[in-house]
Amino acid sequence: MRLGVVGLCGDFRTITSDEIAKIKELEFTGLSFHFRSAEIPSVPPDACSRCVQMLEDANLDLVQFGITYEECLFHPDAVVRKAAIASVQRGMATAASLNAHHYLFRPGSLNPDGAWTSHRDNHLPESMERLIDTLKPIAAHAEQCELTLVMETHAVSIMGSPEICREIVERVGSDRLRIVMDFVNHFQTLLQVYNSEERLNHIFDVMGPVAPMAHIKDISVQNGLVLHLNEEVPGEGELELGVALQRFNELYPDGYGLIEHLPAEKIPLANTNVRRIAAENGVPIH
Repeated sequence: MRLGVVGLCGDFRTITSDEIAKIKELEFTGLSFHFRSAEIPSVPPDACSRCVQMLEDANLDLVQFGITYEECLFHPDAVVRKAAIASVQRGMATAASLNAHHYLFRPGSLNPDGAWTSHRDNHLPESMERLIDTLKPIAAHAEQCELTLVMETHAVSIMGSPEICREIVERVGSDRLRIVMDFVNHFQTLLQVYNSEERLNHIFDVMGPVAPMAHIKDISVQNGLVLHLNEEVPGEGELELGVALQRFNELYPDGYGLIEHLPAEKIPLANTNVRRIAAENGVPIH
């Protein structure tokens, strides 16, 4: 497998040689950008070509171009759903121009507080039907752009379980629609965390065939009177990460795992830990 990082580069329009040097120093071969859909029309004409040239010169891959927006893809209001489709599609040409391996987007939530907040109506059957209907034109546009989509998922979202994620991909029926293998996001109980090998194998059994890119994180259990499962530096938490790395590498030996959601000062530790765990489990990183 290959190893990349999220967070050491800010904006593709202004990427610097110093940012690239930090990535190269840690021996990552891939990186990621996130960008607001509303800002796509203001991207300078030469921004993409400049970024592509800098990455080519450094022998780095743009693994993930993530687009952000406010709309929910399965909102009951058809006007909102139409705007959501436009927001997702708006960045596809830019991602293709940047030679991005994957185009990252999210389903959203009916909770107005944000895409990764819970709402009981997220899980209604009609919400799933609306999501599938919304995804079909998005996937069709990706086919025209020759771009591979990867949806973000999470236990609190409409894409809450591996089974639901797989079902949605299969019902949309496009080879251009795939899922991020963000295995940490599909731990829902304390016993799943404490028996993580079993849970990880289940996640990969169900989602693995439709999840060609991974996000690498860990889980810590926090004290409290209700369940608190927090993201943790890889190798510093409860999960059997060797299982996840083995399973991903078996499916995608040239696929990327991205270390994400960490401040810059913790990325070196995460990098060291992931490489150590990979070596201990016979997973080559190249």
